[in-house]
Amino acid sequence: MLRGLSVNGSPAMTVREVAAYLNVDEKTVYRLTTRGRLPGFKVAGAWRFKREDIDEWIERQKGAAAKTHSRS
Repeated sequence: MLRGLSVNGSPAMTVREVAAYLNVDEKTVYRLTTRGRLPGFKVAGAWRFKREDIDEWIERQKGAAAKTHSRS
């Protein structure tokens, strides 16, 4: 188990933690990550995520959604 892994001083998040944070299924996290849409990296074959990268991704999604709605 890779408990305690940190990136720039903050703990790296697991797929399960990201899924809970985003309120989605773990399969959705895997799918978005393997398609290059969600930022993550592998450590010993397991996906890990930086919290700040996930927060930035959320903000970009909000911006994209706002642009889509403003065109309607």
